[in-house]
Amino acid sequence: MASVVIYTRQFCGYCSAAKKLLETKGVTFVEHDATHDPGLRQTMIEKSNGGTTFPQIFINGLHVGGCDDLHALDRAGKLDEMLVA
Repeated sequence: MASVVIYTRQFCGYCSAAKKLLETKGVTFVEHDATHDPGLRQTMIEKSNGGTTFPQIFINGLHVGGCDDLHALDRAGKLDEMLVA
């Protein structure tokens, strides 16, 4: 199974939707809650090449974007193959 990391914040509907999609696929992920941690948020921005919105998602170290990007990968049939790589 792939290594999945997701940067989130509390009360974020997009974060919840992204985590729900990953959970329905049986994916274990590492969640970094940056709600009250400006340093963690800065790390997220740097790793995502400037992504400031939540969530920011990484699969096997590759930045895939946010919730909409994750769902687009799923609709295109590409997410499952990324998750088994």
